[in-house]
This record gives sequence, structure tokens and C-alpha cells, in this order.
Amino acid sequence: MKTISSRVVKKFITRSQSLLSSTASLTSIASFNVSNKAFPSSLLDDFAKFCYQRDLPRAMQALELMHTHCIWADCIAYSELIKCCLARRAIQHGKRVHVHLFSNGHVPKTFLINILINMYVKFGLLHEAQDVFEKMPERNVVSWTTMISAYSAAKLNDKALEFLVLMQREGVRPNMFTYSSVLRACDGLFNLRQLHCCIIKIGLDSDVFVRSALIDVYSRWGQLENALRVFDEMVTGDLVVWSSIIAGLAQNSDGDEALRLFKRMKRAGFLAQQPTLTSVLRACTGLALLELGRQVHVHVLKYDQDLILNNALLDMYCKCGSLEDANAIFVRMVEKDVISWSTMIAGLAQNGYSKEALKLFESMKVLGIKPNYVTIVGVLFACSHAGLVEEGLYYFHSMKELYGIDPGREHYGCMIDLLGRAGRLSEAVDLINEMECEPDAVTWRALLNACRVHRNVDVAIHAAKQVLRLDPQDAGTYHYNVTPTGCIYSYECYDGSSKLQKNGEWSTDELIGHINCHLPLYINRLISKQTEINRGG
Repeated sequence: MKTISSRVVKKFITRSQSLLSSTASLTSIASFNVSNKAFPSSLLDDFAKFCYQRDLPRAMQALELMHTHCIWADCIAYSELIKCCLARRAIQHGKRVHVHLFSNGHVPKTFLINILINMYVKFGLLHEAQDVFEKMPERNVVSWTTMISAYSAAKLNDKALEFLVLMQREGVRPNMFTYSSVLRACDGLFNLRQLHCCIIKIGLDSDVFVRSALIDVYSRWGQLENALRVFDEMVTGDLVVWSSIIAGLAQNSDGDEALRLFKRMKRAGFLAQQPTLTSVLRACTGLALLELGRQVHVHVLKYDQDLILNNALLDMYCKCGSLEDANAIFVRMVEKDVISWSTMIAGLAQNGYSKEALKLFESMKVLGIKPNYVTIVGVLFACSHAGLVEEGLYYFHSMKELYGIDPGREHYGCMIDLLGRAGRLSEAVDLINEMECEPDAVTWRALLNACRVHRNVDVAIHAAKQVLRLDPQDAGTYHYNVTPTGCIYSYECYDGSSKLQKNGEWSTDELIGHINCHLPLYINRLISKQTEINRGG
């Protein structure tokens, strides 16, 4: 009993000391004459200390005391507190700092207001950021650039371009960061070329950030010639610019040129970093260059636990068909995200290991990792190539309910292929008719191929018409030979020359129908051609 009493007393003393410590500053301020302008420095010192230590709870307690007694700290301490709010995703605390900074007629410096705007931008609260911006008594280039960058990131391209014009009307000159942000908001080549001319005129075209942004945007619009011209005009080499041009070439499927520049970059003495290596791996993936990919892998070893690079390696090995290497990477990865799992599932499915892909998907679910759009595409692809119709139907119909994923063209395409392979053509047609988005030519081609396998002429004619409607530039000739039972005997793509190829010969008595469907030119004559041949037979 004495022991228990002793513990209770000790606990009471400890709590009392803690309470006394936490109210010490309040007591000193309460006993201080608030009208005196010599504010107690201890509170400001404590506030600054808590901010620099990133001790958010105690920093906010000190802030409340300061707010009560109209005390303001220096800008640096507040900037540290806002950084702490961002790191903790403490939105309400950040808003409380905002209220304090503008309380009782106090107006913080432009430097601090810019940090506040940036805080709201990073929290994704663009409306609040704009509200702070509009109430600023004075705006500098950082204020404008922060908003332009925010609008650009939010795909509000017109707003970003509008702010570029407004800032110049107010006499604020854009800098390299302004232009690198607004360039990424260009939604057309006309605006891009105009901005490029302005950049050259004011002499910012040699800046690393601007040059990199120009290359990125030209590449995004498929203007590789212009992107390479900007790159070739570079006088002083910079790794950022090298990375941009290599990434642009890889994204536009010009893997040969991307790899050539990568080798040139190495000869110039630049050490490849994560973004560059990711782009080079993408180029190796597009060209299925396994050995070169393995050479790049050597450079990746120093970034062994980099998630983005590991995912790029996974994708490269899967696309090159080296599943043993892919699995070794996957097993060794300490950190895996949904992209890692989706890449491995798709790699297994595309390389003929459908059942293993589905097992991996089940393991992913057990670990509580939520699949995304691409994951389900890989799962349905696996079901299609394994002939698992019921499983595929289950995954397809439950993706919305279980994971909140709306079926897209890729999902429908896998299901059409799955049903078509199983000979359930009427269900495949019904599914196409139920699609919320318009089926594309790939979807109809999947159905057309199923018609060849299962010899369904009527559905084939309908599917072929849809292919031509959606892709009139299709250069293939689809050649159908119809047997006396009315079923398709052969189907092949033709190279477009004037003579049709045949897979077999039939006598006049055997040939009831011979449909030549030359998609670009003859699809409208398909039915009449069949009728004429039938009458002649």
C-alpha cells in the first residue's frame, strides 16, 4: 500500500512540474505590463527555438501566447514554422499561422507572404493562395512566379499565361524561373513559339532552367527537331539539359538517339543521375535492348533503393522478356508501390505466366495495397491469355465496387479479347454496346480476330466496318475466304499491293462466298460483293 501511495505522489509531482513548466511563459507575460513596448524576449526565444527544432505542438502553444499579447517574431522563425506545418501536412496549423500574421492590423513582409502563398499551393489550396496574393500590398517577381507555377501545375494554362501578361503590366520583370514555369503551361505550338521568341529577345535562352523547360515542352509536342536545336545551341554543358533532351527523345520513342546522346554525355564527363538513368532505361525498354539495359543497370547500383529507378528497371526487364532479372529486382526491393506490383503483374502476364500474375495480384491484395487502373489491365490481360473467363468477368465487374476504378478502353479491350477467345461473340458485342466510352479500332480488331478464329461472318463484317470508320488510314487488306458452311476459312493482312493472296484454292461448287475486305478502299462494297458471289454460285 505504501508503494502504491509513493507512486501516486511521484506521478502527481511530475504532472505538476510539467504544468508549471508549460505555463511559465504565460505567467511571466500575465504579470508583465502589456502596454510596455519592451516585450519579454524569453517567449520569442522559446518560439524561435521550437520552430527551428520542428517541435510543432510547443511552437503553436507559443504562437497562441504571442497572438494573445500581440507579439510578432522575425520572418525566419515563421518561415521555419510554416516548413514544419508543410512537413506534417498540418493544414489547420498553417491557417492559424496565417491568421496570426495578419491580426490586429499587422502586415508581414512580402518575403513572408510569399512563403504563405507557397504553403497554400503545396497544400493544394489554390483558392486560398490566390486570396492571399490578391490582398498583398506589394508583389514581387517571387509572388507572381509562385502563382504562375501553381496554375501551370494545376493545368490552368490560360490563367498562368494571363498572369505572365499581368505581372509585366505591373512593371515586374519575369525571371528564368517565371519562364520555365509558364513554358510548361503552353497548350499549343503558337504560344510556345511566341514565348520562345520573347525568351531569346531578353537573353534568357542560355539559362539552364529555361533551356531545359524549352526542351521538355518541345518534346511534349513531338517537336524533336526544335528540341534538338535548343540542345545543340547550348554552349556550356549542364546535366539538367542533358537529362531533358534524353528524356524527350525516349518519350517520343527515339531510343536510338537517346542512347547516342547518353553515351555522348558520359564521354563529356557527366555522371548520370536518377532522372537520366530512368530515361535511358525507358529507351532500352522501347528498343528491347536487354544487354544495354544491363549495362545501364550497373550505373543504377549506387541508387540501389531508389523506387523510381527500380520500377524503371522492372519495366525494362519485363518488356525485354527477362523475367528472372525482373523477379530478382522485385524480390530485392525494400520499398514497393502500386507501380512496382502493376509492372510485375503485367510483365508476367505478357510473357505467358498468367497464373503467376494472378497469384501475385492476390498477394498484393493480402498486403493491403490498393490496385490502380493499370493493375487491373494486367490482371484482365492475364485472364484473357489463360482463358479464365469467369475470373476475368469477376475482376471486371468488381473493379468499380471494390476499388473505385471505372472501366476504360483498355479494360474493355481485354474483356473483348477474353470473350472472343472463348467463342462468346454475342457477349463480346453486347459488352461493346454497353461501353461508356466509344470503342476504338483496337477493340474492334480484337473482335474481328475472334471472328476469324470462330468463323462468324456477320459479326466480322460489322467489326470490319467499324475499324474502317475509326481508322480510315489502316493499310491492311483483310482477306476472308468463306466455306460452303458459311464460315471463315482464312484471315490475313495484306501488304496493299494489287494482287490478293490466298491461303487455299476452292472449286466453284465449294465456293459459296469469297469476301475481300480491303479496309481503306473496298469496305463499302463488302456486302454487295458477297451477294454477287452467292448469286453466281
